[in-house]
Amino acid sequence: MGLDAETGVFMLLFLDLAYDEAKAKAGCARWPTSTRRSSTRGEATAPKMMTVTAAMIGLMPIMWSIGTGADVMKRVAAPMVGGLATSFALELLVYPAIYLLWRWHTEVRHAAAAVPEV
Repeated sequence: MGLDAETGVFMLLFLDLAYDEAKAKAGCARWPTSTRRSSTRGEATAPKMMTVTAAMIGLMPIMWSIGTGADVMKRVAAPMVGGLATSFALELLVYPAIYLLWRWHTEVRHAAAAVPEV
């Protein structure tokens, strides 16, 4: 769970940085072009992939072990490998979509508040 939180923070940080960079370049964040572009660019960052890959590679010897105590350790390592794989898929597919919806919602609300009522 700690590794998922850590990589989730990486994801949010890089999505925010990509969004702010796109907003600064365009002068304003236009929906859907700059927001969508920043979310897809932010999800392709290497630190998340390196963190998850290193943890999975570290757990593989435990999964393949056959010595004394291997049956207990496999029961500990298997959920960790599955959790890492699920976490990684969520970070690449779900988190950018939620971030995109959140940014769209805040931009639309901000734009609606800026328009004076007649």
